[in-house]
Amino acid sequence: MTQKPSVCIVACSVLKRELQQLKTEGKLDADLIYVSKNFHIDYGLLKNNLRKVLEHTKKRFTGKIVLVYGDLCLGQDNEMKKLVDEFGVTKIDAQNCVDCQLGGKGIVNTVDPDHNLMFMGPGMIEFFQYMKPKMIQEGLDEETFQNMFSGIKGFVILDTCGDGEKLVEAMKKAGLNTPVIETRKIGTENVLRVVADAIERS
Repeated sequence: MTQKPSVCIVACSVLKRELQQLKTEGKLDADLIYVSKNFHIDYGLLKNNLRKVLEHTKKRFTGKIVLVYGDLCLGQDNEMKKLVDEFGVTKIDAQNCVDCQLGGKGIVNTVDPDHNLMFMGPGMIEFFQYMKPKMIQEGLDEETFQNMFSGIKGFVILDTCGDGEKLVEAMKKAGLNTPVIETRKIGTENVLRVVADAIERS
């Protein structure tokens, strides 16, 4: 009988492809539970769903529980830290999913100190593919959608799973017309390092 993993990871599905790949490659031995990235449009919605998932996980899982969310994913006022303290789980040391993909610990601020780039990994591109039609349906016009990105120089694609060309195509299909400045082939090792660090601390 195979032994169940002693770690349960509760993660935003924006990092599903990276975590799934790490598990498939045998680099990550953990149960994986995902909370939909589409809740990110509303802090309240995300918090309620995250709370439900953590309550359920705490009841059924006796091992370590690691939360793969950034410090800022519920807002700017330590909301995520309060939730972590409330449930007594360990969280990754990262500001958001992009920070996690780049290596965590606030490295995103070093990589983009002027905040004029927008980093897009596979999950984030999927998020916009899903969200754009929804926004248009709710009365947002094309011009307003494109203006959401008017303050940035362009997109940097984070190729974490080795399919950068497909990601560029997916960006076009999602109707994200801001220029792609570069594609960075970074792999999944940064995500693994950030998650492994949290597992070790838990």
